Amino acid sequence: MLTGVYASLFYVATALLVGGLGFRIWEYARTPAPLKIPIPPAPTTRRGVVLRILRELVLFAAVFKANKWIWLFGWVFHAALLVVLLRHLRYFTEPVWEWVVVVQPFGVYAGFAMVAGLLGLWARRLLVARIRYISAPSDHLMLVLLIAIAASGLLMKYVAPTDIVALKSFFLGLILFDWQPIPRDPVLLVHLGLVAALMIVFPFSKLLHAPGLFFSPTLNQVDNPRERRHLANWARELEIGRN
Repeated sequence: MLTGVYASLFYVATALLVGGLGFRIWEYARTPAPLKIPIPPAPTTRRGVVLRILRELVLFAAVFKANKWIWLFGWVFHAALLVVLLRHLRYFTEPVWEWVVVVQPFGVYAGFAMVAGLLGLWARRLLVARIRYISAPSDHLMLVLLIAIAASGLLMKYVAPTDIVALKSFFLGLILFDWQPIPRDPVLLVHLGLVAALMIVFPFSKLLHAPGLFFSPTLNQVDNPRERRHLANWARELEIGRN
């Protein structure tokens, strides 16, 4: 019964994650940008826009200019999260890809870096008066959820190890629709429950800023208002109708 509950939970969580992300991206893509509003200094070519978005995606350049402490904790958390996610690919692949094997030892240290980054971001919301004033309960809840996921993962590594072979069989069974028993370790079950909860709420929370970056008109627009007139699709349709 426990295997069935967790298998069903992850099927539902995956469907909501994929469907929710797809719907949000579709909403972002169809939202009109009526004005030319790139943040200066803005690139004047499409190639420059691509490089700017890549710089924001990888280096968090705007955050670095705004606040070095926020940049440090935010970048450490996101970089560590990426390494941790890559490390977890070993549970979904057989045989394990060569580069995933190389990532494994770095993923352990990334777990600690992930917790450190999250604690720094949470301390900012608690200790900085102007940030505390605009922080909603959901902001704190998301940080607590992420910290709990990382902490429970580290507990399984150093305090309460689980059966890794059985865990991998469980997830491969989910992919192949051939359910295998899930290990009954309490820390593992808590960890997986928290991960499923994050997958469910992710498309509907403030955590959904990664895909939003690509659709931000302040970043994805070329600074060429003199050379080329900007018209949103709905405005272009009105203009055509008048003519």
